[in-house]
Amino acid sequence: MDSEEYDVVVAGSGAAGMTAALTAARHGLTAMVVEKAPVFGGSTARSGGGLWLPGNAAFPDGVVSSSGDGAAEYLAHVAGADVPEARREAFLASGPEMLAFVRAHTPLDFAWVPGYPDYHPEAAGGLALGRTIEPRPLDARDAGPDLGDLAPPYLAAPNGMAVTAVDFRWLSLGLRHVRSVSTAGRLAVVTAADRLRKRRRLTMGQALAAGLRAGLRSAGVPVRLGTAMTDLIIEGGRVTGIHCGDLALRARRGVVLASGGFEHNERMRRHFQGMGTEWTVGAAGNTGDGIEAGQRVGGAVDLMDEAWWGPSIPLMSGPYFCLAERNLPGSLIVDGTGRRYVNEAAPYVDAVHAMLGPPSHLPSWLITDQTYRDRYVFAGRAPRAQLPRRWFDAGIAHRAHTVADLAAGIDVPPADLISTVERFNDFARSGHDADFGRGESAYDRYYGDPRQRPNPCLGALRKPPFYAFSLVPGDLGTKGGLRTDEHARVLKADGSPIPGLYAAGNVSSSVMGRGYAGAGATLGPAMVFGYLAALDMLPTR
Repeated sequence: MDSEEYDVVVAGSGAAGMTAALTAARHGLTAMVVEKAPVFGGSTARSGGGLWLPGNAAFPDGVVSSSGDGAAEYLAHVAGADVPEARREAFLASGPEMLAFVRAHTPLDFAWVPGYPDYHPEAAGGLALGRTIEPRPLDARDAGPDLGDLAPPYLAAPNGMAVTAVDFRWLSLGLRHVRSVSTAGRLAVVTAADRLRKRRRLTMGQALAAGLRAGLRSAGVPVRLGTAMTDLIIEGGRVTGIHCGDLALRARRGVVLASGGFEHNERMRRHFQGMGTEWTVGAAGNTGDGIEAGQRVGGAVDLMDEAWWGPSIPLMSGPYFCLAERNLPGSLIVDGTGRRYVNEAAPYVDAVHAMLGPPSHLPSWLITDQTYRDRYVFAGRAPRAQLPRRWFDAGIAHRAHTVADLAAGIDVPPADLISTVERFNDFARSGHDADFGRGESAYDRYYGDPRQRPNPCLGALRKPPFYAFSLVPGDLGTKGGLRTDEHARVLKADGSPIPGLYAAGNVSSSVMGRGYAGAGATLGPAMVFGYLAALDMLPTR
């Protein structure tokens, strides 16, 4: 068996793994990253690239301190009793330090996403202004020679546009708002100018992954693609490296598992969650390898029944994760009884928690009318654009001239669906959802329509034809995994750490518990705990 030796070996090339390797290298350790896929970036490259990081210096003056104020109280509310206080404190205390380090050692810079609220802004410590930042557009030339090995995004912007999270909010409104029109116009001009200059810019998760990879190259850290970890090496009770088939990569200081969740492992999902893999948008390589390797050496697991859920449309090309579609006026969600069961504009994890129950509310349907289709972007389709016939042929979408006929098409009681729509239309007129409070939270309103009065999230369904779209419990990835402490050390069931073994990102159970603090609450902690894992391996620690 061939063997190589480094101070730190990292399994996985998403944000968690690359941050860990970068931190180790810039603190004088030798590091190696292995990635089983033929491309780097994992789910990070497919993501929106947002980071939920209270109190960091990327916020404007005056927002830095307010973003930190109340964060501990808020995170305790979101995460609940399942997450130890020490882990929560370590994340909050080290987030600003980690970001400063990344900005100093990569071509990345970051900007606040203004007004993108915490997902529970009305809770104690919640912030309606938001605590989310995103990468500034990154010139592809700054990404270095590895750009061709970058994993593709989940959804590519049309015509090569460099769309940020700030842009996405306004683009979802179609031509409904002056900001929508100005955003689309600005992006068209910038894209045309970039083409003339033969320039390409990366945004969101593409920028984050590419920028971190450029940082690794500058730090002399190799990233070996197409190299799957097959097991851990353990000697004398300590993890001392990993096996990659016939190759042994030995680690003098430790191994960091950053290989993602188990969303594409059919066996694990059936066992822990009672569902398959067809509704996830996570990276295809996320099959739980790191979790099971950690378990084989005694690692405990938590939150294995959880995921970063979101209502999704099960298109033939893959699930479409609904973000803005549920918040916009002129839409509602019902189950097989034809009745509503949730605030449709709720944070996506909460919406699927309600969908899954108990009691279960599957099947579920997103109901809209033609006004909704005329006004807003839907599942990446422009307003008024014809929907693919294959959606209707597959039963994913239904269309009818009356609500009663629509109900018959989706096999729900017509009288109940008619009653639901009539009651919802009354709420739209008054601006108050007496059943579920849709539009009362600042989060609900973020993806609403500012021109819709009196409630930007409530609009009557009146104009035929009426539509129904199948909704399923999709996800961005699983959020349960190996139990870790405030240093990202993997823990046994008795709470003792496994020497030499660390985990960060979705291979570990989330510091968010069963909740979701805000946009970027996956990647922010992933990078922080990757950073802390590397720091814990330093000889001076």
